[in-house]
Amino acid sequence: MQTDTKSGLIRVLAGANLTGKRGYLVKMTHDTGVPEVVLPAAIADLAVYLVDDENVDAALVSVEPLTGERNVRVCLKGTCNPGDVLVLADPATAADAGKVRALPASAGTYRGLAIAEEKGADGQFVLCRPYAAGNIVVSG
Repeated sequence: MQTDTKSGLIRVLAGANLTGKRGYLVKMTHDTGVPEVVLPAAIADLAVYLVDDENVDAALVSVEPLTGERNVRVCLKGTCNPGDVLVLADPATAADAGKVRALPASAGTYRGLAIAEEKGADGQFVLCRPYAAGNIVVSG
């Protein structure tokens, strides 16, 4: 068995203001080698941590690594149905960074992060099962 490892919630510095971002997805990064989490900047970012305890920039937050062993609730952009693949919402709209959306029909490369387990409406914290589907290419 490995030692000095953790499961479940971890405490890490916020690399940006994450106030009001509980239930949003963030990615791990660093500031001069010190771990921190930030909102995704691109739809293909590996945002695999869920904000559980929010805080301001440079303060400690609690984040939960996404694993398929249990479902989670993540803030939804748009609508979804059970079974829909969920990907990051477009972070070009700052208010949508860290939210998920149903896999769009528009051409692009998206990272499948979860499967919806209930019907969802815009702004809802939708119940979903993390699933590392990897990159999904939608042709136009």
